[in-house]
Parts: sequence; structure tokens; C-alpha cells
Amino acid sequence: MAVFALLRLAKVGSPKLLALALGAVAGLVVLFWLGAPMFRQLGNLNLLVFFVGVVAATVFAGVPIAFAFGLAVFGYLALTTQTPLMVLVGRMDEGMSHLILLAVPLFVFLGLLIEMTGMARAMVAFLASMLGHVSGGLHYVLVAGMYLVSGISGSKAADMAAIAPVLFPEMKQRGAKPGDLVALLSATGAQTETIPPSLVLITIGSVTGVSIAALFTGGLLPAIVLAILLCLVVWRRNRSEQRGLVPRAAKREIGRTFLVALPALALPFLIRTVVVEGVATATEVSTIGIAYSALAGLLIYRRFDWAALRPMLVYTASLSGSILLIIGTATGMAWGLTQSGFSRSLAAVMTGLPGGAITFMPVSVTAFIVLGSVLEGIPAIVLFGPLLFPIARAVGIHEVHYAMVVILAMGIGLFAPPFGVGYYTACAIGRVDPAEGMRPILGYMLALMTGTILVAAVPWISIGFLK
Repeated sequence: MAVFALLRLAKVGSPKLLALALGAVAGLVVLFWLGAPMFRQLGNLNLLVFFVGVVAATVFAGVPIAFAFGLAVFGYLALTTQTPLMVLVGRMDEGMSHLILLAVPLFVFLGLLIEMTGMARAMVAFLASMLGHVSGGLHYVLVAGMYLVSGISGSKAADMAAIAPVLFPEMKQRGAKPGDLVALLSATGAQTETIPPSLVLITIGSVTGVSIAALFTGGLLPAIVLAILLCLVVWRRNRSEQRGLVPRAAKREIGRTFLVALPALALPFLIRTVVVEGVATATEVSTIGIAYSALAGLLIYRRFDWAALRPMLVYTASLSGSILLIIGTATGMAWGLTQSGFSRSLAAVMTGLPGGAITFMPVSVTAFIVLGSVLEGIPAIVLFGPLLFPIARAVGIHEVHYAMVVILAMGIGLFAPPFGVGYYTACAIGRVDPAEGMRPILGYMLALMTGTILVAAVPWISIGFLK
């Protein structure tokens, strides 16, 4: 962490800034070290000092979330306990060593591959040929396209980067406002968080032991429910749009685009079917998807940029490394919370809520919306999943149902302005000023919140198709 920080600072800062930064850090280290006797007298109040105060201060200062977690748990163990610090390294290693996490870099690479080979573009072209002529037609294509692409890449940033450049220019030519476009892109990013093989689903399976196949099966219908509600908002906003501006595509054209898109459309169904039927694990099916996409790009779409492979692999390694480091440091923090007795206290409070599941579910939704806006999905799940999933089971909530609700809640937090970082990612991808999307996104977020409440109230939506 220190080497990374110094290299980053030397790259972007002046000698004067470097000296000021080193002096400030040294001062803080001395201050905390001298305060160690006081910290030891605070007991569990140190959880607020380090796991809330230090994490919040470092995150808002721009420190990467993995380093914020690492600094907080390191300071907590070093200054308030007698625990050997090598234990933290062991807990981090344990958190990153689950075999299922091997799927993370493979699915990240798969998402880049489908964009490079033109598979995502083929799917969007097919949807546009069917829906492009109706009022707000490309808005529906955006919702459906994100649903299909999310089923392949597992990375929300990759999903949005695959769809936005294809649709946004044409949508702007048809009169769509940039703010509405980026608002809908953000909303569809939140809507598709449960679609397999989402990295959040894989992480939940890794840290809680819930069946990956069950999560993959349970995640499809909740996203459809939210997609329908988003489409209702699109219809309401675009019902006055003049029809006939875009001619209806001929059946022959629809058939042609369908044939072109068929290999791409088959991939998400292949991934889900192979995992759900037990033919392959989530890790194994990612390699199948990579081989399938490479062959489709070489033999069918005739688009395979060999020169792009190296930067794709570098990006995959860097993104996967950051995700795994987040999981490792969050695992260390979760272990620290467990050792402090916080998990037992939390379990007692949550289990003792009046009304049981009826109260526990709304509290969880509220908590994960807040966590999603601050911590994003994966660290929030690693930190609180092992604590809350057993409580959900104890109050009678099916684990897959609970997983879908909390993922949707985190998605709302992640993409809801002004704190959701996913919203600003969507603005960067769409090259739109964040202020333009603030007002249009309210209707979409209301639809997402309504859908999340509906999924929470009707467990069948999440578990109705489980074997």
C-alpha cells in the first residue's frame, strides 16, 4: 500500500505536495500511535472510530476502498488489541482463496471479449430492428440490451460500456435528452445486478455458502419485474412521441438481424443452463463462454482484434486484482467485527426485532441501500453477508430470496445520485454532465424501489423456479 501510494503521488504531484503528504501521513501515524492507551480504554467504541470514522474519512479523501478497509482493520488490531498482525494477512488470504473467485477474472475477460467480437452489437441490432419504430423504442432496446449483456459479462461498467456507444448516438438523433439517457442507463445498471453471472452473485456464494446454481436461477425473474416497471416509466414519458419517424423494419430485415445475433443470443442461455443443470461450475462455465466467444468472433462475426488482446488481459488483471483485494480486506474487517463481539450483538438486535421477517426485511433493504452507495456491492456483501444471512435464515427468510432483495437494494444505492458511484460511472461512459440526469432519474429510481418492495413481498419471484 505504501509503495503504491508513493508511486501514485510521485506521478501526479509536485515535490512540495509530496513533502506535505508525507508530513501529514507521518503526523497522523504518530497521533494514532500516541493515542493507543486511550483507544484500549474505549472498548467496542473503537469500532466506530476505525470501522466507521477511519473508513469514511479515507473514502471521502479518495483512498481506494480496499486500502480504506485495510488501514482501518490494521489500525484497529495494532492499537486496540494484542492480536498478532500476521493474523490479518491470513484472514485476507483466506478471503481471496475461494476457488469460486477464479470466475471473477474469467467473467471480466468474457465481458471484454463479447464487446470486441461484436456480439453485443449484434444483439442490440436485433432488438432495435424489432422495437426501433415504436414510441421510445430505443429506450426499450436499452433496457432489454442491458438485460442480455449483463447475463454475459458480470461487470456493470463493462455492460454499460458495451451498450451506450451503440445506442446513444442514434437515440440523441431521435430527440432523446442526454440526461434521460444516462438516467435510464444507470437504472438498468441497478436493475440487472441479479442477472447471472453477476460478480455479486458469485461473491455471495463464496462468502455465505448459498448455492451458485440456485442464485443463478433465482436472479432472472426479479430483474424482469424491475425491467417491466422501468418500461412503464419509459412508456409514460414517451407516449406523446410522434410515430412514423422511423419506419418499421421489414420481416426480412428482422429475420436477418436475428440470424446474425443468434450465436450471441445463445451465449447467456448457454451459461445459465450449464450451471443450473450442474454440467459445470461457475468457474468452468466462464472458460466455456470464453472459448465460445472466441470461436464466434473468429468464425462467424469475423471480428477478432489480436492487437487488443494484450490491453484486454492487462485490464482484466488490474480489475480482478482490485476486486480480490477488496474481498480480502473486507474479509479481514469482517473477522475483526466478529472477534470484537459485534456480530453477536448485531445478531441479537436483528433477531429480536418485533415482527420477525416482516420487520427484518425492510431494515435490511434500508441498510443495504445505504451500504451500496458507500461501499458498493462486493465489499458490502463480504462485510455483512456472513452476519446477516444466518439471521435471515433464523427468522424464516429463504437465503436466495434474501440475496435477491439485498442485491437489488445495493443496486439502488450504487446507482442513485448524489452518492452512488455507479451513476457517475454511467455519466462518464455516456459523456453526460451528471447534473443533467439528476431529475430524470427520480422516476426510474421510484420504479426500482417499487420493484424491490414487490420482490421482497413476494418470495415466489425469487424462489419459484428453484428445484
